Parts: sequence; structure tokens; C-alpha cells
Amino acid sequence: MRHRLPRRPPVLPIVIGIVLAIVAGVGALRAVWVSSSAPAAGSGTEDARLADRAARGEPRGDARCDGKPLAAPRELRGIWITTVENIDWPSTPGLPDEQIKAEYRGWLDLAQQRNLNAVFVHVRPSGDALWPSKYAPWSEWITGVRGKAPGFDLMQWMIDETHARNLEFHAWFNPYRGSQPGPKGAGPDIEALAPDHPLRQHPEWAIVYPAKGTTGSRLHFNPGIPEARKFVEDSMLEAVEKYDVDGVHFDDFFYQYPVGKQDYPDQAAYQQYGGGKSRADWRRDNVNKLVEEMSGRIRKLKPWVKFGISPFGIWRNATTDPQGSPTRGLQSYDEIYADTRLWVQRQWLDYIVPQLYWNIGFDVADYAKLLPWWVNVVKDTRVQLYIGQADYRVGQSGVWSDPAELDRQLALNRTYPQVTGSVHFSAKSMRSDSLGSVSRYAARFYGTPALPPVMDWLPEHVPGAPSVRAEKNGDKVKLSWKSKGASVAVYRVDGSRAGLVATKRGGDGEWTGPAGRYCVTALDRSWNESGATAA
Repeated sequence: MRHRLPRRPPVLPIVIGIVLAIVAGVGALRAVWVSSSAPAAGSGTEDARLADRAARGEPRGDARCDGKPLAAPRELRGIWITTVENIDWPSTPGLPDEQIKAEYRGWLDLAQQRNLNAVFVHVRPSGDALWPSKYAPWSEWITGVRGKAPGFDLMQWMIDETHARNLEFHAWFNPYRGSQPGPKGAGPDIEALAPDHPLRQHPEWAIVYPAKGTTGSRLHFNPGIPEARKFVEDSMLEAVEKYDVDGVHFDDFFYQYPVGKQDYPDQAAYQQYGGGKSRADWRRDNVNKLVEEMSGRIRKLKPWVKFGISPFGIWRNATTDPQGSPTRGLQSYDEIYADTRLWVQRQWLDYIVPQLYWNIGFDVADYAKLLPWWVNVVKDTRVQLYIGQADYRVGQSGVWSDPAELDRQLALNRTYPQVTGSVHFSAKSMRSDSLGSVSRYAARFYGTPALPPVMDWLPEHVPGAPSVRAEKNGDKVKLSWKSKGASVAVYRVDGSRAGLVATKRGGDGEWTGPAGRYCVTALDRSWNESGATAA
């Protein structure tokens, strides 16, 4: 999703007294302008120390393989796979089913090659769905026709393929977008939507913003109408109920980013539901209710499913609020009514992925200053902090023409034990490897597999250690095991420790590697790990 003061692909520079370069995200243009206005998943020093140790793959100390401690990085490593406007996948709408599948498998191949452990797949781009839904039409970005289904259950197939690689599948939703701008999308025209689109059935829920005739004009579900909010929640939870997703993921689209001086046309809803609040406080409350309600409903429906949001990287500037960051950019609290700091403080989220799509030293929004600000936000909460990395910016002019910029950012992340992962925007940028940037940081930071960090508050079903057999054949050894875990981890003794070399989905399985001493552990679906069995 992004960069910006951006987020994804396109970049919309706007100036307001001071120059700025900010982007739009997730394939959809995010207008972001800069104004010139004046411990990890837990708390306490012990949690920080453990997170610091885990992120670096230091020995656990509580498990042994051939007398050596086990060592595995514990960090979330992911990519966003964007479907809207076919930014990442499918490469074009209307492909044969087998080509759709082949292209998706290609993204999973990439994730494995780069030792990632999660994908964030855009399954509700604009009031549509990538599954057969009673709440939304099929997405046009798949078949090329609004409301037309492919010849198979795409969501089920994607999840099965993703889990077969032992990658987490986070279903990425845009809650309130109702259409994409024309000419590719329906724009502000309700009649151009699929016949069964909910905004055709409930035009009273629809907001057009920016106004017709303005570049980027599109339809939105009105966040201020409680019935519309409930419907949007139901439409997303349908996917959670029907499919074995690992996470529910939002990006930064709640209220639309401001366009010029156009105000969001929600006066009628405000008059009916405002309840005496200011318009801004009412809008923020509408978004807060969505986040809080989704958190509670997910927990009630499937308590093991993670809930996370990837917001714009600036909550508020310190010149506006002493609790804000040392920045001078668009403020999500004030401009898009997203009180991201509150969501963390209330622990409605399991993880947060701020989009820090600026370079180290950028005077308007310095990565090196925003990172510790976010570290401080999650401190003393259980919310895990991952960072949204701007792979798509590499190759742009200035600082981003240096292939080492992301390398430096990941190195800086590692100095904060509260930072327990990164998600890269987007898949095609990781694959293109502009200037060799991806190869560079992957060699340094993603050289071995990693296990996602444990969230202690999720259901725990630690399996027993697996039974393991080893068959040596020359310079190779074949491991086979039986386990009751959701997956297993394979470790190889190397010097003074046993390092993680592979993970495999499912209970029973096998793996072949170079001759040596190995151990296998079992993991539950929340990545809690058993003791080790030597082979």
C-alpha cells in the first residue's frame, strides 16, 4: 500500500506553502499534501529484551538441538499484493483461470525466495469482493466485468496455496470505498456499478467525493450512517467466517484524503447522527466505531485471527499537538479523521503498520524521527509494530536513487526491539528489484527464514514435539516427521547454535537438505513452538 506522505504507486505532489512530495497508495491515488503549518507485543524491559533477541535470531536458550540452542528470527516479513487497477495481480483483467493461478503462484514463489512469511492480498478493493459474497459483487479486476465470477472459488484457492507455502494470508479490505475513479472504474456513477452492488440498492448510503467533474471522483459508503457501517462490517466478516484467513487488514482509506478545498458532503448524516459533536469529532468517532467494532466482532467470531491496520505515517505534527511527531505533513487525525494513536492505546489492534514512505533525513517527515515516535506509541501496549516500507520509491530522483536507502531503514528498524517486522509495498516492486535494492537488503536482513512473532493474547495450543526420522544419502539427509502442529520448523546445527533453515505447513511431512545435524519443532497456528526433536 503506498508511500507518501504516500502509500502506493502514484505520487501526487502538492504544495501548501512548503514543498512536499507525497504519494498515493495501494494502487489508488492518495492525495497527500504537506502543510507549512507552523515494547513490542507486550510491555516492560524484559519484553523488549526478548523481542530484541528474537528479531536477531539469537538463541532461545530454552530448547536444544544436539546440545546447541535453537536460533530463529522472530519477525513479520510481508508484501502487499494489490489487485485494484491490476497494480500487482492479476496482470490484466479477464485472464483465463489457469493464468490467474499461475501469476498468483509466482507471487508466492517470490515471497518464498525472499524468505517472507506473510502476504497481504487486496480482497475488497472498492465495495467488491474476491469471493462469492452476498454483500458485494465480484471484483472487475479479476474477470474484467463488474460482478462476473471466475470459474473457481478464488479466495479458497488463494488461501490453500498460501498456506501450502506456510505463509500467512492477511485479507486486505478497503472498508468504505465504493468505486474506483474512471475511466477504469465506475467513478461517481451509481448506474455504472455492477447490478448487485450495494450502493445501487442503497443509494442513500452513497457519497460522491471528490465532486463529479473532478479528477479522481468516486463513490464511497458514508461512514456516518450506522446502517452503512454495519453493512460494511458484515461484508468483511463474511470472508472471515467463510475462509481460513490469518488476518484482517485495512490500509489508510477511511474518509477520503482531502482534494483541494472540497469538503466531504456528509452534512445530512451529520445533522441526523452528529449528537452535538463537532463535525471533525463526529467523523473521527465514526471511524473509531468501525475499528472498535471490527476488533470485537473478529475476536468473537475467530479469536485467532489477527486484526491490523496500515495507516498514513503521520498522526499529528508536534506543532499542532505536543503528543505528535516532529513532522510537518498531512495529519491523519485532522484530515482523514483517523485517530491511529488511539487505536493502539485502546489495543483494538493486534498490529499496526505505519506507512513510513519517506527517506531518512527528509525535512518534512524524517524516517529516522518518525520511527522512534511510533515505537513510543506502541510502548506499554501489546500491539505489535511493523513498518510499511516504500520499495516502490526506489529509483526515483534524489535520495531514492541510492539503492541503499531501504537497507539503511531496515538497519535502523533493528535498533528498536519494539519493531518486529516490515511489510513492503508492493509485490511488483519487490520483484523488479530496482537498482538491486531488494537483493541488497534481502541478503543482509532476510538471508534465512523467520517465524512470525508470537501474540501471547491469541489462542495457544502448543503441540508436543514431533517424532522425526533421518535418512542419510551421501551428502544429503532426508528428514521425515509426524506432528500434530499446524506447521513445523527445521533447524540445522551450525557452530554454537542451531539455526532455522525451513518451515513446512501441516503436521506430517519431509524435507531434504545438506548432511548435518538437524532438529524439528512443531508450531500451532499462532506460532507458539514446541520443544525440539533431534534427527
